[in-house]
Amino acid sequence: GGRLIYVGAGTSGRLGVLDASECPPTFGSYPEMVQGVMAGGLEALVRAVEGAEDREAEGVEAIEERKVGPKDTVIGLAASRRTPFVVAALGSARRLEARTAYVTCTPRSEFTLDVDVAICLEVGPEVVMGSTRMKAGTAQKLVLNMITTAAFVRMGKVYENMMVDLMATSEKLVERSRRTVMTVAGVDYETASAAIAAAGKSVKTAIVMLKLGCPRAEAEARLARAHGFVRAAIEATS
Repeated sequence: GGRLIYVGAGTSGRLGVLDASECPPTFGSYPEMVQGVMAGGLEALVRAVEGAEDREAEGVEAIEERKVGPKDTVIGLAASRRTPFVVAALGSARRLEARTAYVTCTPRSEFTLDVDVAICLEVGPEVVMGSTRMKAGTAQKLVLNMITTAAFVRMGKVYENMMVDLMATSEKLVERSRRTVMTVAGVDYETASAAIAAAGKSVKTAIVMLKLGCPRAEAEARLARAHGFVRAAIEATS
């Protein structure tokens, strides 16, 4: 029932915002569920704001503004372990009893911050010395993908290996919804399209309707009892 909040600076911060912004269309999550907090604010997403990463008070303020609490998880993102904005934000989150983690490229033997989980990616020297947007940034993005994907799989947003809670906000995603229903339910294009329309554009509901040959109301009731998990909704005895 809590939120995932990334806090970062520079390349790491931008990657947190990117990962957070991709969750609603991919997994149908509400925008507040996964958030990205960037040192220097929105301006820093498109233009470097020098000194923003050193502003400890702004890191604390970012956490307090979001009313972080025990149900939330705050993940710090930085190539090093010393970024003041990130360290201060994590300290504030711990005082507010949130779970904390740090994704960094600092060797574990040198990591001393007090967090619940430290993910230390040892990527070695950059091709261009000091440019952490290269190997460090790439490695961190892979980890963020793993974190959110695993979390949403556990929340029932995926059935088999299909995104079944995506928000069809573009023609590409509308087509993906149809292809998903076709693949999972083993039906043709027209049948999948009709089922999605009858299900109120819900891929999950359409799949349950087709798998069980049941009306929309029953499919929705099954999904509600199964807390949104398609497999459980299909396999339930009633």
